[in-house]
Amino acid sequence: MGKKSRVKIQKSGSGASAVVSTKEMMTLISELLQKCSSAAPSAGKEWEEYVQIRGMVEKIRKKQKGMSVVFEGSREDYFPDLMSWAQKNQASCDCFTVTNFGTEGYGLRATRDIKAEELFLWIPRKMLMTVESAQNSVLGPLYSQDRILQAMGNVTLAFHLLCERANPDTFWLPYIRSLPQEYDTPLYYQQEEVQLLLGTQAVQDILNQYKNTARQYAYFYKLIQTHPAASKLPLKDNFTFDDYRWAVSSVMTRQNQIPTEDGSQVTLALIPLWDMCNHTNGLITTGYNLEDDRCECVALQDYKENEQIYIFYGTRSNAEFVIHNGFFYQDNIHDRVKIKLGVSKSERLYAMKAEVLARAGIPASCVFALHCNEPPISSQLLAFLRVFCMTEEELKECLLGDQAISKILTLGNSEYPVSWENEIKLWTFLENRTALLLKTYKTTSEEDRSMLEKPDLSLHSCVGIQLRMAEKQILENTSACGRAKRLHFQKKLEEGAPLPRYKESDVALMENADGDAKLPIILRKLEDVEEGQELPLEMKTEYDLDMEFRGPSEREEGQEKVGKDADSALDLIRSST
Repeated sequence: MGKKSRVKIQKSGSGASAVVSTKEMMTLISELLQKCSSAAPSAGKEWEEYVQIRGMVEKIRKKQKGMSVVFEGSREDYFPDLMSWAQKNQASCDCFTVTNFGTEGYGLRATRDIKAEELFLWIPRKMLMTVESAQNSVLGPLYSQDRILQAMGNVTLAFHLLCERANPDTFWLPYIRSLPQEYDTPLYYQQEEVQLLLGTQAVQDILNQYKNTARQYAYFYKLIQTHPAASKLPLKDNFTFDDYRWAVSSVMTRQNQIPTEDGSQVTLALIPLWDMCNHTNGLITTGYNLEDDRCECVALQDYKENEQIYIFYGTRSNAEFVIHNGFFYQDNIHDRVKIKLGVSKSERLYAMKAEVLARAGIPASCVFALHCNEPPISSQLLAFLRVFCMTEEELKECLLGDQAISKILTLGNSEYPVSWENEIKLWTFLENRTALLLKTYKTTSEEDRSMLEKPDLSLHSCVGIQLRMAEKQILENTSACGRAKRLHFQKKLEEGAPLPRYKESDVALMENADGDAKLPIILRKLEDVEEGQELPLEMKTEYDLDMEFRGPSEREEGQEKVGKDADSALDLIRSST
């Protein structure tokens, strides 16, 4: 059978709907776009809005049933072609093969022993699907005239993928056929499966993801039907919501940053074969070799023949893994939950607290992270809580006292408390705050464990419950830590223990210390404190679905910055090595 016979558009057969007029579909699309573009719902109404949008999308999907492009056969049938294509184009593929690893899905299996740090995989640029290759494709004319495509590389990649999938003679056919037909991202969840996440910190991002995907689909559906530059796109007659959901999920779970050919900028790319690797804890082991113009990956550890080869996706929380990658990683040592804190502007001491925080490089309102490991709080969260709980006299000492500089230097250092009373206050606050957050969940941890034992539980439901339990565990551990710290400092106060005093000679010691908490917070950039520098590859960057153009901003999660645009793919582009 030739290539063309391997692709089909389901326009007839069982389950196929009657022909829908263009006018009728445009009416439904316009209603969806209007709904998704309306003002954000009031607090507590987000779920209601999601249900309404989902109902509109399901109505469109029903009309489009049987119209999506699919490939015949199973995904596994196309792996030999993928390996042959890679070998033909000078990629390395002599020490591994693609294998089904059960619950982990497909991955790379070593066909010989591989040593740690051995270069075992490289993919040349010509095999990559990039924003640049999209500009040079049939999508180019529309890209040159549409602001959204120009501003958002991930959206461009999604349409690049759709256009090439519809072309039976595309260079990337072996790669595209090897991609999953469906994904486990929340875009594929049933409504009742999403409902299990109500009360979690991830649910708002999931609801926004669905809303923005629907909004983008409606926008581009109208654009493809009406824009002259889209007249030659192979999507005009069969651009379904399911098609776009598939493309979005493909890019969301696979996109990465690579340097442009001259190395002056970075661009987004899909990296065939390398993106088959599954995740484990470890270090970044992938980079880009500009001299040879290829992605290169060295082994994270020693691998014996027939063992699965893993890579490290980056310091992601499980909420990020679920939302953007479609899986929950049980042994995630980087798991964390967000906590939003701020000094009230109506507070009498607001100006003084804001000034002290500013001198320490911390905004008066921040999104921080509570971590799954010890200590559960970062140095900048410790500094914030200390200032948050300061008395007027303690604030004056940080601003005007003889030791003002040293006090600012040690705000984030656990070894130098402001006062025993201050420590008691901040740990009491953290203990109580996390206890309140735990009460927002609709189920207990015991009830969650019982639900996981149900034999008919769907995979998505299982992931949702696991995520819910992981968030609770972090909050419970933080609350317990707060209680232990409170009791410890109460004992110090009762004993009349002297406060440790900071000396200028301690600076060198603190700079050479191992832990984050040992460093004076003012000596470091705020963004370096939380997670450290992350290399671009193996990050599997988030798929930003907000159609508003935004300039670069710092990541909210890993770097504890203020702002709601943490998952913007534009924000995550960094220099490549």
